[in-house]
Amino acid sequence: MKRIVLAILVVGLVIGAVAISGGQKQPTKAELQIDVENRNPWTHLRLNNAAENFQFVVVSDRTGGNRGRIFSQAVEQINLLQPTFVVCVGDLIQGYTKDQPRLASEWKEFQTYTSKLQMPFFYVPGNHDVANPIETDVWKERFGRAYYHFLYKDTLFLAVNSDDPNEEKAKGKISPEQIEYFQKVLKENTNVRWTFVMLHKPLWTQDNLDTNGWLDMEKALHGRKYTVFCGHVHRYQKFVRQGMSYYQLATTGGGSRLRGLRYGELDHITWVTVKKDADPIIANLALDGIYPESLKPIVTDEPGVPIYNRKPVQPVRGTVMLDGAPAVNVQLIFWRPDTNDKEGKKGIRVTDAFVEPDGTYQASTYLRDDGLEAGAYRVTATLRVPYFEPSGKLGKNLLPDRYATYQSTELRVTVKTGTNNVDFQLTSK
Repeated sequence: MKRIVLAILVVGLVIGAVAISGGQKQPTKAELQIDVENRNPWTHLRLNNAAENFQFVVVSDRTGGNRGRIFSQAVEQINLLQPTFVVCVGDLIQGYTKDQPRLASEWKEFQTYTSKLQMPFFYVPGNHDVANPIETDVWKERFGRAYYHFLYKDTLFLAVNSDDPNEEKAKGKISPEQIEYFQKVLKENTNVRWTFVMLHKPLWTQDNLDTNGWLDMEKALHGRKYTVFCGHVHRYQKFVRQGMSYYQLATTGGGSRLRGLRYGELDHITWVTVKKDADPIIANLALDGIYPESLKPIVTDEPGVPIYNRKPVQPVRGTVMLDGAPAVNVQLIFWRPDTNDKEGKKGIRVTDAFVEPDGTYQASTYLRDDGLEAGAYRVTATLRVPYFEPSGKLGKNLLPDRYATYQSTELRVTVKTGTNNVDFQLTSK
């Protein structure tokens, strides 16, 4: 019999471009001591605690009609998990106002929650946070920079402002000044082991891609190992561009129908593990699966945003058949006429629904399966495989084009008060 002693060095936080700690390193030693025999009840003794490894958490959208007791609950759950630090992808306050007292109140509320974190929280702006010049000035007064970078354990983090300049209802843009800043940062940090990019909007999916600055960012990132995190859409989706992974996160308390994993609609945090000589390990943790040792749900007093002007909805469900068989995975989209379009050629997307394996579907407007407002709708039907190409473009539609657009579709439904059972018969020819 012999004894193995494994020394483990636990190293304190180091300083990057942004100081995470006061710069003090206080190494401590811990040892694994165990008797080793010819046969042993373990797999191996290579502990998964290399000094260069670390974990951090990404939180996503909280606004767009944030629901109460979700983000503040996530704060308590993150404290249970004890990551090294937390980053975000913006949309932290409801915003979209020029009322400074209201903005001060919203930021005070949000910072009350982040102040309870036992680790650093790194801010990134979203469109709700910097929707107009006044909101941008408030951001500068509270946080200074709207874009920046930091280094930790030979890993580079870029915090990008995807609403620069801020233009209400804009699709998103990265200013030339910001691009120049990140080009310089990337040139000065060519040998880091990994780069993480945090921004709010998935600019690579938008139709202004040629002018919104993202292609310039990708050009600067080309040839290095990196991962991108964004939010904004409130639906989880993974993309692959330049051979690298881009993650569009769902919500951490933001507005959502919460229809589940198939729709990418859930409240979650993303747990990222960085290891030497390996791609980052990504784990999405649903908030309803993280409990303290007591197994009692965490209850906080965070208020939600009242939702005004919600109109009554009526249950809408039915079956969709394709050539006489269940139209599995077909996506229905319900459209109302755009009253601002005098020519009647444009529609407003209300909701979507995927057809289940048995051919059934249920429509949702505000909450899962709650239905649709009474009135007339056009319905489009597509079957895309894959739903998104890795680049972010919609996949090829396998159904006839006559079902695919608001202008061409022959599918109609009039929703009436009460339960509506609406079936659709599609053909592939």
